[in-house]
Amino acid sequence: MMREMNLISKQPGSHAYKKATVERPDIPNVLDREFNITSPNKVWCGDITYVWAEGRWHYLAAVIDLCARRVVGWAFSSTPDADLVIKALEMAYEQRGRQNVLFHSD
Repeated sequence: MMREMNLISKQPGSHAYKKATVERPDIPNVLDREFNITSPNKVWCGDITYVWAEGRWHYLAAVIDLCARRVVGWAFSSTPDADLVIKALEMAYEQRGRQNVLFHSD
């Protein structure tokens, strides 16, 4: 499909994010890789991806409902900061309401 639309995939350099050098045992892994959720709005996952636009990298944060496997919130920004993720979560809350939901992110 990308070839038909004359699109090219471009990957960011290694400078984009720094890997954590220390594990965080003080932050429990509540989800523990149990991704088969049977009810909507119980577990949301979040991630950030890079998008090359206007000659520079931009960042897309998405919040996905693990049961429905659908995006329930997103935000787009030129900086990958906490505000980007907060905006995506706020959109999810507007779409689905503020519930007792577990949010998982790496």
